[in-house]
Amino acid sequence: MNNEEFETLAKRHMDMVYRLAFNYMKSASDADDVTQNVLLRLLKNGKPFASGEHARYWLVRVTVNECRRALRSPWRRVGDIGEYAESLQFETPEHSELFYAVMELPEKYRTAIYLHYYEGYSTKEIAEIIGVPAATVRTRLRRAREQLKTGLKEAGSNV
Repeated sequence: MNNEEFETLAKRHMDMVYRLAFNYMKSASDADDVTQNVLLRLLKNGKPFASGEHARYWLVRVTVNECRRALRSPWRRVGDIGEYAESLQFETPEHSELFYAVMELPEKYRTAIYLHYYEGYSTKEIAEIIGVPAATVRTRLRRAREQLKTGLKEAGSNV
């Protein structure tokens, strides 16, 4: 991979890598570290990608693996989601409420929701990415939706 290909892939996908990393890590600084590690892995990857989708899939898979590795670190700390949320611009207050509700989900549900609804992966693709059966992904999505629905109703949200 030459520098031009690397720059193209980095510009196209690093925002998605950062969002996925933040979704896992719940810390902006940890998400930055994971994103940087993924960039290094991309730079060191000598194999060409068959297509843009193949590159995107590879980046998601590497990001998930880097997050799992970082979560096992004894030095990991959880940042304040409120600080990060203030740096985001939501279109409506409902989007903000939904963001907080999703971030409160357990990691396994949060990841399934993020990959399915924000990145557009099918349950089969998510299963391959995170290494669980497709039925497990469907169950996690269903349970996550139930928790979101219950949590948002209790909060009196209009979402």
